[in-house]
Amino acid sequence: METIAVVLAMLLAVVASGFLVRMLPVPLPLPLVQIALGAVIASVANHGVTLDPEIFFLLFLPPLLFLDGWRIPKEGLFRDKGTILELALGLVVFTVVGMGFLIHWMIPAMPIAVAFALAAIVSPTDPVAVSAIAARVPIPKRIMHVLEGESLLNDASGLVCFRFAVAAAVTGAFSLSDAALTFLWLAIGGVVIGVAFTAGVTLAKNAVSRRFGEEAGSQILVSLLIPFGAYQLAEHAGCSGILAAVAAGVTMSYAELTGRALATTRVQRTAVWDTVQFALNGIIFVLLGEQLPRIFSGAVESVQESGHHSPWWLVVYVLAINLGLAALRFFWVWLSLKFTLFRALQRGEAVRRPSLRLVLAVSLAGVRGAITLAGVLTLPLVLADGTPFPARDLAIFLATAVIILSLLVASIGLPWLLRDLELPTEPEHHADEDRARVAASQAAMQAVEAAGHRLAQGQADADLHAEAAARVMDLYRRRIDGQAQTGEAADRIRKGDAVERELRLAGLGAEREAVYRLARERALSDESARKLVREIDLLEERYR
Repeated sequence: METIAVVLAMLLAVVASGFLVRMLPVPLPLPLVQIALGAVIASVANHGVTLDPEIFFLLFLPPLLFLDGWRIPKEGLFRDKGTILELALGLVVFTVVGMGFLIHWMIPAMPIAVAFALAAIVSPTDPVAVSAIAARVPIPKRIMHVLEGESLLNDASGLVCFRFAVAAAVTGAFSLSDAALTFLWLAIGGVVIGVAFTAGVTLAKNAVSRRFGEEAGSQILVSLLIPFGAYQLAEHAGCSGILAAVAAGVTMSYAELTGRALATTRVQRTAVWDTVQFALNGIIFVLLGEQLPRIFSGAVESVQESGHHSPWWLVVYVLAINLGLAALRFFWVWLSLKFTLFRALQRGEAVRRPSLRLVLAVSLAGVRGAITLAGVLTLPLVLADGTPFPARDLAIFLATAVIILSLLVASIGLPWLLRDLELPTEPEHHADEDRARVAASQAAMQAVEAAGHRLAQGQADADLHAEAAARVMDLYRRRIDGQAQTGEAADRIRKGDAVERELRLAGLGAEREAVYRLARERALSDESARKLVREIDLLEERYR
């Protein structure tokens, strides 16, 4: 019962953090508020939460990585694939090697394999944290696409390197050639299993839905189970479950392009996944806050083993690691941009040299977040011979401090660097969107006309069907005419559409309130009220 009470308290803390971060007079990153609430729980709870690293890894990482792959913008991913790969793969290896040796030299009590594990787990970045920090000064789309693509891939590469380093620490053996071959098997097998599993589940689900109909709850539950299934299958096959979860998410994004799911399924599923993402990210940071007092005590003991008896050496370690990460990232970003410009010049393209502020902004945006935290909390408790894992608490504490300090520095520095920053022009998509609207409207008119003829066949009131079809088709003709107009005529049509949208939204709001009033007066059953409100909500989503 005590464990259940602590879990419920953590969920309540996640909910409270969402309100507190908006109520505070000074804007703070959400993870910092959640860590503080976790520390409050630790101060009042009689028993702490005992973490099983393997279970923690399974519960938290697959859905988060799956969602990253599902929602990553594919256009930006493929357009800037060279830059993204340089940051996501090259920078990870550069960081692991550079920081691994630096940490081991600075903290001799931390074995070299543990130092490399810590370096690997602090290499992945978190674009969600960057988006939250830069909400006051929005990050340019192209930079955000690069950061999202980098995060998607460096989550996988960093976690795979982390697994190698942990295995070396546990077993005490490491072979570079064996590791290279194992990495190829882990990567290729994980990606293939993730793609094949998701594609197979999607095809089976669609076949069942076509034959027996679609139920939104079942569809949503299937989407929630896919990352766990892909992860478990890959792990049992001896491949990377991490890469399988990422590949499953990317495959899911392409499967969605078929448009098989009903609109209601998509609306509900988006809400469910947003909740899952918010809850998992929040619980990770609250859980860290709950574990922090014990982690700090263990970190102090590890520092004393290094010959330093003052806990202030922890501050020195944290600052040195953050400065090292910042220097390595700045150098690699600068080198990557130079290489990108050189390749563009070789192709004869006209390029504009980015400013130093842009390089600093991309470097500073390397904020660490939930993936780093979730990964470091999965460090084993014991080695293969049963002895305690060396410097485990110190590694967790240092990773936590890196997250906190990177959040604070980025929350202060990013808005200043991005304010009034001149960037190369980005391609506009308004024309593509207009063409898509016209094509969609034309397809809709054809479908309405065909449906009208089909419904009118054999009916005595065929004129009624024709009038209804004409009214619906008129809406699409107005949309097409609006896209074809230019100048004042186009502005007038668009303003008219905007006014019509506001009127429709006002009417839908009044409808919803009337339904709720009837339900409160018990003039309408709860079931009927929920049905009517859902229909109104779907229409409102359409107009918004």
